[in-house]
Amino acid sequence: MSKVRVYQIAKDLGVSSKELINKLAEFGVQVANHMSTLEDEEVDIIMEMYNGDNNNSKNSNSKIENSVKEQEKSTEGNYQKENMEKQPVQNTIEQKTIKIEGAITVKDFADLLGKSVSEIMTKLIALGVFATINQEIDFDAASMVASDYGIEIEKEEEKEEVEVGLEQAEDRPEDLKERPPVITVMGHVDHGKTSLLDAIRKTHVTAKEAGGITQHIGASEVEVRGKKIVFLDTPGHEAFTSMRARGASVTDIAILVVAADDGVMPQTIEALSHAKAANVPIIVAMNKIDKPGINPDRVRQELADHGLLVEEWGGETINVPVSAHTGEGLDSLLEMILLVAEMQELKANPNRLASGTVIEAKLDKGRGPVATILVQNGTLKVGDPIVAGSAYGRVRAMVSDKGKNIKKAGPSTAVEILGLSDAPEAGDLFNAVKEDKIARQIGEKRKAKFREENLHATAKVTLEDLFKQIQEGSVKDLNIIVKADVQGSVEAVRQSMVKLSNEEVKVKVIHGGVGTITESDILLASASNAIIIGFNVRPSSAVSSLAERENVDLRTYRIIYEAIADVEAAMKGMLEPEYKEVVLGKVEIRATFKVPGIGTIGGAYVMEGKVSRNAKVRLIRDGIVIHEGSISSLKRFKDDAKEVNTGYECGIGLENYNDIKEGDIVEPYIIEEVKRG
Repeated sequence: MSKVRVYQIAKDLGVSSKELINKLAEFGVQVANHMSTLEDEEVDIIMEMYNGDNNNSKNSNSKIENSVKEQEKSTEGNYQKENMEKQPVQNTIEQKTIKIEGAITVKDFADLLGKSVSEIMTKLIALGVFATINQEIDFDAASMVASDYGIEIEKEEEKEEVEVGLEQAEDRPEDLKERPPVITVMGHVDHGKTSLLDAIRKTHVTAKEAGGITQHIGASEVEVRGKKIVFLDTPGHEAFTSMRARGASVTDIAILVVAADDGVMPQTIEALSHAKAANVPIIVAMNKIDKPGINPDRVRQELADHGLLVEEWGGETINVPVSAHTGEGLDSLLEMILLVAEMQELKANPNRLASGTVIEAKLDKGRGPVATILVQNGTLKVGDPIVAGSAYGRVRAMVSDKGKNIKKAGPSTAVEILGLSDAPEAGDLFNAVKEDKIARQIGEKRKAKFREENLHATAKVTLEDLFKQIQEGSVKDLNIIVKADVQGSVEAVRQSMVKLSNEEVKVKVIHGGVGTITESDILLASASNAIIIGFNVRPSSAVSSLAERENVDLRTYRIIYEAIADVEAAMKGMLEPEYKEVVLGKVEIRATFKVPGIGTIGGAYVMEGKVSRNAKVRLIRDGIVIHEGSISSLKRFKDDAKEVNTGYECGIGLENYNDIKEGDIVEPYIIEEVKRG
């Protein structure tokens, strides 16, 4: 049975595709678009219904029959040899069907159609697609433009691109050796995931976390009875769904931490979904069992309601009651982990080029791009050329989770590496290769593939007047630029913001990056009418001044859900700021002095504004906020001072904090009440 496309029927009838589709709908024939196909029998019926008189029907039918025959002929491989006399017709038909690989630049597309670039751009603008000569348009847009010229676009079958230089060979069974298990700790915010890990590895991670919650993926190694276990600690707040998903994708066993006094919560369910999607064994660690008045059976019932039946109730899921506070049940939990790992028979080949996943990445001013990676197969050595996503380089140094420099890392080892050209995306796959040249070629090729972006400049928007502009209909899209201290936070903030979209306004994160807010970010925000959200980063004075001149709304946060709440409140018209932070100045630490019984005092110079004794301060190193607190002492020479102005030197001490270094910036600020009227 032959088929013919809707646009071809429209062309033969001398009507537009849209008009024909509408007419077909009247006849009860539903088609998706102009590229849809109809059987020739259906075409005959439609032609009779479309044209009232028989003559027109016959003429039109003959045209359609010709179209059908032409399409049949174009698909016959041996048609050329068998019908040499019909060669000119065959060539004409071949020219009416072009193949493209998906996306194509406007220039290449114009050349392919034999049309001028300006003509193609005009057609695209009519479709609402604004693209410059060198920008790419997608297959659908290309197809719609081509149909106006009676040309059919076909998508070439996507061939899996083999990247030359990557070791793709399968491992032989005899080369595989036992490897340590990788454990992901998942669960709801404040259910004790990090505290549980602290108890296992005898560290105190939570003390360093803003707001008492874990905001980055951490990786650490623990040795139990001579066997190594690698732990990934994923944040539990709902904003970090994507980070938990990444954790589950690289893990062998998922530990689902559920607080005995709280039960199954929304993020517990999300974490459970990710673990199930990754198809990994789940061990439930019921935490906080030392608390009085708990009901473990209620928690087991809630788990059963979500498809997780524990062993005590006849299921297959191991459930271990633990207390991170007292240490109860930790040995049993570790025993269960080793038991489940043994049942899985985890193996890898250490004698090959390394491959694995990037867990985290950041920019460090002193060390350059730093990536935390998990080696999943092979052995990574210092000096190995490496490609991670679109970043490439040679491994200059490797640092273990305990801060020691190491020369090589085998399977299931989490390490920090230096030497990449750029900070890769968290979740990117990495591969060691044989030569620097190969790494560079693969990285550059990937980078070129990822290039895109089309921005439009309009009137500036701020969170304060956002609701008003939404009501007036002047804001359809809210553009946001996200800058954060590490890549995982960028992704988390990005996903949280996009989720805030509603019927009246669509939230779009047009750019996200690692590191401090720069002048180029301000210019991008100005050009694209975007709001900048900084997470754990601070802008320099020059950047803040530029933001004021360009009327760009620049906001910084330390806790992610405060940023989410502000944007959400602005969209609902509820943003009523009662207090405002006023930065008093910038103070540079130029020397440090250790005073017995007091701590470290910074010899400082007030670069701009002033510093007051009663002000709050934040300590900034390379654009990243590393401490917030109060001033313990402020002196001019040997005398106490209430405030020190621009151009003067002073001695400054921070309350309960001594990690002050030369080059640090102290930013004093006060919280001022905003009069509303």
